[in-house]
Amino acid sequence: MTAPTRIRTSAKAVVLHEGNVLLTRNIWNGREGHFLPGGGQETGELLPDTVRREVCEETGLTVEVGPLLWVLEGWMDHPGPLATENFHRVEVVFLCTVDGSAELVGGAEQDVDQIGLDWVPLEKIASLESLSPRYRAHLAPLVSGATPRAAYLER
Repeated sequence: MTAPTRIRTSAKAVVLHEGNVLLTRNIWNGREGHFLPGGGQETGELLPDTVRREVCEETGLTVEVGPLLWVLEGWMDHPGPLATENFHRVEVVFLCTVDGSAELVGGAEQDVDQIGLDWVPLEKIASLESLSPRYRAHLAPLVSGATPRAAYLER
């Protein structure tokens, strides 16, 4: 692996509403997959502001940002729109709730690979093959109503 060319910090949201978690549906590496909404931090932007902006851009929803859930870190050879870059990735995930309407109307600035949005019942997360196993495992405590402990997750 070649040395990363830059550090990319992003903020993601675990948005809960009425026993469901919000996921984006994307085409990634030629396959359909589910992802947590969120994205890259802009210069001078605090991470809670990043997650609010990104969730709104991708979903059209306004969220209240709650506690920090996870920090994921690793290197990524990006196969998507940033294919020319190899970067050190730091992803910060927050627990969020909907502030206002939970109707999925779509955001004004969706990612280029985003094809939809889904409210997925929490009890189905463990068997949702289209979601990263890392997220499936760490979302499991939410089914019982427990808030997962904050954790550092190395890729």
